[in-house]
Amino acid sequence: MLSIVKSFTEKGSGPLTPETAVGGSWINAVAPTGEELETISNITGVQRDLLVAALDVEETSRIEVEDNAILVVINIAKACGNFIFDAIPLGVVITADYIVTVCLEENDILPRKPGSINGFCSYKRTRFLFQILFKAATMFLKHLTQISRQSDVIERNLRKSMKNEELFQLLDLEKGLTYFTAALRANRGVVDRLIRLCSNSQMHELIKVREEDEDLLEDVKIEYDQAFEMVQMYSNILSGMMDAFASIISNNLNIVMKFLASMTIILAIPTAVSGFFGMNVPVPFAGHPMGFAFATGIALALASGAGFYLWKKRMF
Repeated sequence: MLSIVKSFTEKGSGPLTPETAVGGSWINAVAPTGEELETISNITGVQRDLLVAALDVEETSRIEVEDNAILVVINIAKACGNFIFDAIPLGVVITADYIVTVCLEENDILPRKPGSINGFCSYKRTRFLFQILFKAATMFLKHLTQISRQSDVIERNLRKSMKNEELFQLLDLEKGLTYFTAALRANRGVVDRLIRLCSNSQMHELIKVREEDEDLLEDVKIEYDQAFEMVQMYSNILSGMMDAFASIISNNLNIVMKFLASMTIILAIPTAVSGFFGMNVPVPFAGHPMGFAFATGIALALASGAGFYLWKKRMF
């Protein structure tokens, strides 16, 4: 899907077509076809290789500088389900006249409508890039908060049930945090290099940094640093939680096995006593009218003694 928008003022904008696209427009491509990529290349003069970079789901975050364009690829957070999280690449291409965004699917980072990002202006390309980076960082923080809440719910359920389902949910969350860690580490590298590029006078034709943009870029760096610290903290907590509950489950299994072994020992004593008195040879109390009661009493006494001994040894 291809859409083209141009902001005429900071509060007004309008859609354009490939035939009416002019300088200062924002071109957004979601899962573009080969024909749409060719159209974007013809409008902007950007090489096709830069446009398809973000269409590789395994693409890492990076910055690539060409003669007439700068490609910024970042990974953005994505929620695939209740306990499943992932990161997908988003490409931003800046030229002297256009800003182009390319992604494999619709996302919550890019504005669905012009103006949904505060101060959005398609002709202020550098600020728009920084706003995309800032919102991507805030989305990571949002999903990390969601992961924290979900892990707390799972922990409460595990304290009661100890089912495998909760452990699988923790495993899904841990996998999502692994994706987030890799994405945030790479995104921080992109932000650091972007800061260096902004201070390079040779890049001012493509990246025009205003005073308010410098503050926004600093906020972007702070947000990514905070998100990276949070994802590391949550990863450590979740990993420790999984190890702890695995140990608890193993300990509970040992307790059950100890109890069953103790009951087996106790029940084996009456069986041995009845087997002794049931032998086809002369045995004590064989002819006594209370012989059965004596044999039963001996069995119960020995079983009770064994049970008391095992209880003192904390076997159950």
